[in-house]
Amino acid sequence: MVVLSTALYRGVSLFARRFHIQTSHFFTGFHPLRNTDATTSQSFKLSPLSSPPYIINPSSFYTTAFPSVGILDENIEILDAIDQQKDSADVLRNWGCSEDDISKIFTRRPSLHKMDIKILQCKLEILTDLGITSSDLVKIIHCRPRFLNCRINLWLNERLEYFRALFGSKEVLLKAIVRNPSLLTYDFHNKIKPVVAIYEKLGVSRRDLIPMLLSRPTLIPRSTLDNEKLDYISRTGVSKESRMYKHVVTLFAISRIETIREKVMNLEKYGFSEDEVFRLFGRSPLVLTLSIDKVQRNMTYVVGTMKLSANVVLSNPFLLFFNLEAILKPRFLLAGKIEDMGLVPQIKGPAMLRALRMSEKRFIAAFITCHLEDVANELINFYKNAKRVKRLAESSKKNLNKGFPF
Repeated sequence: MVVLSTALYRGVSLFARRFHIQTSHFFTGFHPLRNTDATTSQSFKLSPLSSPPYIINPSSFYTTAFPSVGILDENIEILDAIDQQKDSADVLRNWGCSEDDISKIFTRRPSLHKMDIKILQCKLEILTDLGITSSDLVKIIHCRPRFLNCRINLWLNERLEYFRALFGSKEVLLKAIVRNPSLLTYDFHNKIKPVVAIYEKLGVSRRDLIPMLLSRPTLIPRSTLDNEKLDYISRTGVSKESRMYKHVVTLFAISRIETIREKVMNLEKYGFSEDEVFRLFGRSPLVLTLSIDKVQRNMTYVVGTMKLSANVVLSNPFLLFFNLEAILKPRFLLAGKIEDMGLVPQIKGPAMLRALRMSEKRFIAAFITCHLEDVANELINFYKNAKRVKRLAESSKKNLNKGFPF
């Protein structure tokens, strides 16, 4: 079909060039004629009965029924340029990709070597209209290798119009597409629009939904809400006016119901009631993103070794987020060392929680370098050695991925 189209354009262009001066293009009816007494080699003479001679003005026959010669020539130049491109690499190179970009793209998706260059050219033109650059394309192919093999032109105009209204600007839309290229491939009518409508029905405005879509690219395909999840959301005690509400709703929506139950039961082992656990989720929704193993290890150390009450975690959720080997354990051990040496200031009681939340630079300045040089050197060496202690059997740990992390 493409070959026939190319041949047709070239044939018509040749015809138009040859008869541009002497004749007209295809026309649908007679136009005004010009009265004259003489004929020229560039006109056609009409000799009707008993009527004065008329000359057809060639310029009067140009109509919009067929493209002009200039447009035909321009289209032929485009087709010739495509014909000169031998393979996908040439298309990508002409589009603006560097050799390094092309190498990364083909490494991630080798089958693009065999892709039809005219189809590839068409899809790259769509990406150009969206403002996507070669570096953006490398990122897209890295996270979605099959992207250029998908039908990104399906419902394209309606989809882009909807997204521009949703995101508010072309720049934010571009950022969202680079972050999650599947926005151009998701089922528009049966997936995208219904999910956005569900969040709006729950009180999450489009303005609040935008940062959620940017921070959690799988929000649209993973979102499911049933009566049980809605009950969990209400039990967190977070109102729709709260800044945490959008985080609570989206995290419960993208989490599997079995995973939520497991994480609730895991925290109940340390003496929390079910209502206390959900209030913790309302206070710090990101606790839902932590693995059961991490919560167990941090809670065991906080309650068993640091001898803090489990209820402290309810008001200080950061204790569940901090790295055990890099922050909690070294700083707690240093607090014991300072106490054994009888130094001040000491890290006890409320000061312990403040010390844990300090940045590394501030912590060292507040509790180590504030002492005399020989004491400071002893403390810093002790602290560094404590940080070097790795988790037991860390090197032989197996990463078991059970699908979506939430």
